[in-house]
Amino acid sequence: MNHTNNSTRRILVTGSSSGIGQALAIRIARDGFPVTVHYGTNRTGAETTIATIRAQGGTAGILCFDIADREAARAALTADIAQSGPFWGVVLNAGIARDFAFPSLEADDWDTVLTTNLDSFHHVLHPLIMPMIRQRNGGRIISIASVSGLTGNRGQVNYSASKAGLIGATKALAVELATRGITANTVVPGIIETAMTENLPTDEALKMIPMQRFGKPEEVAGIVAFLLGEEAGYITRQTISVNGGMV
Repeated sequence: MNHTNNSTRRILVTGSSSGIGQALAIRIARDGFPVTVHYGTNRTGAETTIATIRAQGGTAGILCFDIADREAARAALTADIAQSGPFWGVVLNAGIARDFAFPSLEADDWDTVLTTNLDSFHHVLHPLIMPMIRQRNGGRIISIASVSGLTGNRGQVNYSASKAGLIGATKALAVELATRGITANTVVPGIIETAMTENLPTDEALKMIPMQRFGKPEEVAGIVAFLLGEEAGYITRQTISVNGGMV
């Protein structure tokens, strides 16, 4: 594939210090995009991501802020754009889960998950959209949701709400940005082999998956890489699942 025109198209990947986000950043860089590796607390993981990208000949920068903090996100992103120019693409990957049956779900468990997973859509994208539009060069926005946001899941009322909201927000933004040549899509992973899923009861989980296995982070990265490519320029407002047939 010809990646020559990607070298000026900066891509921000939130939460790329581990798991799916790390795989996304590494794969996107392999396609010739300069990647900004974002992390909240795991600097060691972010540095590992960057080292891997550079070892494969890619370009990577680093950015640290709490996606749940509107002012911190705006300050960090505005400063980064002033120094390095607008982002051409954004992958909203960072998120958290706090799983409890609804009667046991404390107010803070609700607020923290919604603020981190859904409010961050505004916190991260709002400072980036106008600079992206002013480039007049199209662009890509990709949200990483969850099968839980499509189907609902026991013990995840807060998480399901946040991910369903992310899908809706992305669809609406796609309509607003379509004439600018900026696409906005959601990728919806099922159960993927990461630290987030390693404590799941495997036998129970596999009963829900027709393919009878967990997915790999690289399998999510493949569809994200496609959506960032030239051939996906006419795909927008879509929700694409990577879940082994769960839905």
